[in-house]
Amino acid sequence: MPKKFIKRKEQREKKRIALERVNILFSLAERIFPYDRELANRYVGIALAVQQKAKVRMPRKWKRRYCRRCHSFLVPGVNARVRLRQKRMPHVVIKCLECGHIMRYPYLREKKERRKKKEMEGKLIQKGRKIK
Repeated sequence: MPKKFIKRKEQREKKRIALERVNILFSLAERIFPYDRELANRYVGIALAVQQKAKVRMPRKWKRRYCRRCHSFLVPGVNARVRLRQKRMPHVVIKCLECGHIMRYPYLREKKERRKKKEMEGKLIQKGRKIK
């Protein structure tokens, strides 16, 4: 086998292992959080280091569960405040109660679905009417 093929295979394997470790560390942080917050935050820090070292994207499931500034594990209602806002672009606001950092995430999927629904209704109305 050529060296290039072996290198690619090794890289894929490293990334797969890194993703597994990130998932394991975040699930451990989730389980341990009620008992020891510092240990949960430590697990998040290690998961972020693994993810950065392996150049792997953080899974969407865990991306919003840690603070980008202080790297603490966020649990809504305990150390994070979650709000829904409609002004301008509809978005979710997550505020870390440890450091006060605010993160905003748009509702892209819901908005796209609404837009498609409106377009379909518009097309049906145009078909029913005669356009001059």
